[in-house]
Amino acid sequence: MKKIIIVLFFLTLFIYSNKNQSDIVIPDSSIRFRIIANSNSDEDQYQKIAIKEKIENDVFKNLNQKNNINEFRQEIKANIPKIEKILKDSNIAYQINYGDNYFPLKEYKGVKYNAGIYESLVITLGTGQGKNWWCVLFPPLCLLESEQENLKDREYKSYIKEIITEYI
Repeated sequence: MKKIIIVLFFLTLFIYSNKNQSDIVIPDSSIRFRIIANSNSDEDQYQKIAIKEKIENDVFKNLNQKNNINEFRQEIKANIPKIEKILKDSNIAYQINYGDNYFPLKEYKGVKYNAGIYESLVITLGTGQGKNWWCVLFPPLCLLESEQENLKDREYKSYIKEIITEYI
């Protein structure tokens, strides 16, 4: 009987702690960023990541200095010509859509990214039949993974919560 009570106690504790950790939800007033590869070939996936890195380094490096969503919007819109130049230099057909776009449900390191229509910058390379890379530009979570690559899940969730609280 004691074993059953102990098991039930730990099971309840586990369920309760996991429930609270997955309650972090990115707010609806966010801006997402997505790059969809032409295909799943190694070359197309490499090109997607190279374009992502070029855009992050050359275009969005100043986003973390913005204080609110309106400043982010202005910065994104002002830099669309720079993004187009990067894409033209990559010699691939592309489409850029800054507006409302559908994103499926995602969960990354215990943080829930709800499915829905979100304000976003979506870049489709070629036919757009490959895997995509995505992140959240506002609150500024895009550069988080590259800066904090070795964060454990619990630390990641805590850091995400801090950023959301700061910007929302």
